[in-house]
Amino acid sequence: MHAGRHYSLKEIAIWTRRETTVFALIATILTALNALAGWTWLIAPWPPIAVIGTAVAIITGFKNNAAYGRLWEARQVFGSIVGSSRTFGLLVLDLIPDQSARRRIIYRHFAWLTALRYQLRERRAWESMRRSFNTEYQRKYRVPEWEGSMETELARLLDANEHAYILGRKNRATQLLALQSEDLRRSGEPGVAGEIKHLELVRLIAAFGEAQGKCERLKNYPYPRQYATLNLFFVWLFIVLVPFGLMPEFQKLGDRFIWLTVPVSVIISWVFHTMDKIGDSSENPFEGGPNDVPITSLSRTIEIDLREMLREDDIPLPIPAVNNILM
Repeated sequence: MHAGRHYSLKEIAIWTRRETTVFALIATILTALNALAGWTWLIAPWPPIAVIGTAVAIITGFKNNAAYGRLWEARQVFGSIVGSSRTFGLLVLDLIPDQSARRRIIYRHFAWLTALRYQLRERRAWESMRRSFNTEYQRKYRVPEWEGSMETELARLLDANEHAYILGRKNRATQLLALQSEDLRRSGEPGVAGEIKHLELVRLIAAFGEAQGKCERLKNYPYPRQYATLNLFFVWLFIVLVPFGLMPEFQKLGDRFIWLTVPVSVIISWVFHTMDKIGDSSENPFEGGPNDVPITSLSRTIEIDLREMLREDDIPLPIPAVNNILM
């Protein structure tokens, strides 16, 4: 997540410079063929091209709206995990009488958060972080889940038996919730009062499972590929057609004004393509990009809050933003 005021003009220019060069080449070659080589037939009326541009703008707007919806839903889901985790910590402290059991259950919750964020940072074929412009920008910040090891992180939170058991499972976050439910049942008190306390804690475990399922849906089901593919084709079709429509319009002002086709085409193409690119960079909220939901930072916030509830002295520091990017 970008935690600054805004991206700088320099950052945007570097991020889009490759495509901008292509736009300039397309417009320059077509204009030169018309003005210098005498290929005056390389023109087209502007109205039909404008109709295509209108359709592209609508489709791109639809894509960006859907991408923002996915991003905002992810932020809401992880926000609910933060709130439920605090409630879970309070109830564990209030309802579990044994101090060692309290610590074991809360540390297992840290392990669930760790397993979940590592699973959400796994790469998928449709994500855009492997593309050159994103890998270049990624040097400005760091993704802890790509640098560290889940096994090492879990080892400091679980006992040896649970650690070995969890590493042998595919969906480790789910199995940690199952262990929590089992442990809470064993730690419960006999009688009606104990059953009520147990049910209240199990309700929160179910809420964590539901939130995990929502995160997995956003991670594993991408923005539909048919819409993303056709939108990309339509954007590039419009970009190629723009110089054809602008050349006759500027030529009406005089032959030398035809060269204005190049900068104007680049500006129009840049706007449309960058809007499409913004959608690509927002549709996968857990991929490790600069526009992601900061699940690492939010997990650390939960850990700090619950460790303070346990009255521990060794409290980790909040994760700082690196070059205004918070992971």
